[in-house]
Amino acid sequence: MLTLTYSPPFITKRLESIKKSRTSSSVVVCAAKGPRPRYPRVWKTRQRIGTISKSAKLVECINKLSNVKEEVYGALDSFIAWDLEFPLITVKKALKTLEDQREWKRIIQVTKWMLSKGQGRTMGSYFTLLNALAEDERLDEVEELWTKIFTENLDSTPRVFFDKMISIYHKRGIHEKMFEIFADMEELGIRPTVPIVTMVGNVFKELGMMDKYKKLKKKYPPPKWEYRYIKGKRVKIRAKDLRAIDGSNKDADAGKHEETYQTSNDMHEEADTSSDELDIEANDPSKDVIRHTDQTPNEFYEESKTNSEELEIEANISS
Repeated sequence: MLTLTYSPPFITKRLESIKKSRTSSSVVVCAAKGPRPRYPRVWKTRQRIGTISKSAKLVECINKLSNVKEEVYGALDSFIAWDLEFPLITVKKALKTLEDQREWKRIIQVTKWMLSKGQGRTMGSYFTLLNALAEDERLDEVEELWTKIFTENLDSTPRVFFDKMISIYHKRGIHEKMFEIFADMEELGIRPTVPIVTMVGNVFKELGMMDKYKKLKKKYPPPKWEYRYIKGKRVKIRAKDLRAIDGSNKDADAGKHEETYQTSNDMHEEADTSSDELDIEANDPSKDVIRHTDQTPNEFYEESKTNSEELEIEANISS
């Protein structure tokens, strides 16, 4: 019979190669720092639960303070002292709550504090700060922030910032700077929205620049189609039909308002007349006399007799 025998060193080498292949597949070996663990890092927290209540506490904490910068910054630092990461979601929700409450100074303070920490440096944060500065009538800081954003992001500045700056200058009657920003939009190839075109066109009309007004209307004609969301679906509607629908709705609302006003007036008049009649009846004693005179003497005698008997019964019961 034939027998197959293997040398012991060959078997040991084979087993060692199998073990190495198994260990290499389970652990990833980095270039210079050894094996990297596969479990997630403990100090990385992405918890979104409880951020609403925490943001409400942050708003309450801020509203109790004065407008001193050091006091507000110290309170905010102490509020996030025990957090492992910067609570960006909580701060964003707190800013939204403050915006609903129209607390523009608090929004400016919290946003500047957040940016000083190196957190939340997004276009949304800068737009919130720009809007708050404009509402707080800090035009110098608005222009400074706008120039910083525009110079750093020349080709990627969102259209919302242009619209906001044009509306700010239009509200304050600074037409020259408004025209400059509109010219920057045209140079960068950013198409203005319909409200901005109408705003600039109205300024051209006020200043008597009819040639520029005609060129503007020719370059940016009103859109033929508009989009509306009806029951959660995006519907494409002609602009003329949409205006007609809006006009009919306004007329219907006005008619309903007039009808309700007339009915309310009629109800008030009826109530006044009924109250006047009741007052006249209460103050006029002749009706009682007429009521008694219509009765015959026998009926009047029987009625008085029954009344006297009822009074005697009540007196006996009370005694």
